[in-house]
Amino acid sequence: MALLSWLFGTKPKSASVAKERLQLIIAHERSGPSPADFLPALQRELVAVISKYVRVSEQDIKVNLEKQGNMEVLEVNIVLPEAGARG
Repeated sequence: MALLSWLFGTKPKSASVAKERLQLIIAHERSGPSPADFLPALQRELVAVISKYVRVSEQDIKVNLEKQGNMEVLEVNIVLPEAGARG
């Protein structure tokens, strides 16, 4: 019987599909680090990497995470020094 279901495909009930999706969303929210946990570390690492090429301070780099609908957008703003101040 399982073979027939696999061959001809039976549609799962929409309630069960919705329940599975909700469980995945909840699991993702519980398991993932919150933005407050990784954004400061990300900002420090960006300063370290960019400092290899240009002189920047931690105040020159701003990292922001915001939700837009069902997406999360990571925004990074970097203030670079004038051309003569590089190095």
